[in-house]
Amino acid sequence: MARQLDEQMAGRFPVGRRLRVLDVGTGRGAQALRLARLGHQVTGVEQDTAMIAAARQALAAEPEGIRERVRLVEGDGRDTGVHFLPGSFDVVLCHGVLMYVEEPDPLVAGLARMLAPGGLLSLLVRNGDALAMRPGLCGDWVATLAAFDPTARLPHARTDPDGVGPTRPGAEVRADRLAALTATLAGIAAPLHTWYGVRVFTDAAADDAPVPEDLQALLAAEERAGRTDPYRGVAGLLHLCGVRG
Repeated sequence: MARQLDEQMAGRFPVGRRLRVLDVGTGRGAQALRLARLGHQVTGVEQDTAMIAAARQALAAEPEGIRERVRLVEGDGRDTGVHFLPGSFDVVLCHGVLMYVEEPDPLVAGLARMLAPGGLLSLLVRNGDALAMRPGLCGDWVATLAAFDPTARLPHARTDPDGVGPTRPGAEVRADRLAALTATLAGIAAPLHTWYGVRVFTDAAADDAPVPEDLQALLAAEERAGRTDPYRGVAGLLHLCGVRG
């Protein structure tokens, strides 16, 4: 996931440019700190008080140069217009958040307004076209059949990649479909530029599964499958990148 994001940022902006990044649903701040270490100016927005407290604690342990590049704001991602002016950011991240939002389109539109022209919008969403995959591979046939209901809300007990975004174990959440989000992005002048699958092979793994000895091979396989049809289409999560026109 981080490699995909870095690839899109490197392909869109000049090398060495310090970017203004908005991370909505920053969680414990892992992604925000990673980008700050790369030299970018990052604003993290998080509404969960425990999460933002953890992010502030993690930030406090960083060198002063990193701390100066990160601002943490306690708030709802749907209120970005209250805190920031339109066009204030080069990159806007919203990873692992839309699944908790009943009506995602207004949130996505608000995030797009935060982008400067040519800016990058990065969304990580639950894949509504593959909801039956995980329960099916785990042998939970009742949940598998339920997942074919287009209005299905199934438990989601996983954090998103890199530990970014809110963690609400056991919460029943919604999912997004690639075609619908593609239409949404086109309608808000931030059309889809590219997309990836995330957790193609590992989404069915137990939450407490041990880290495999051949971790690097696993990550390489996930990375390759996330870029390759038809595998990326059945991933547990989708990473969509839109570009502000």
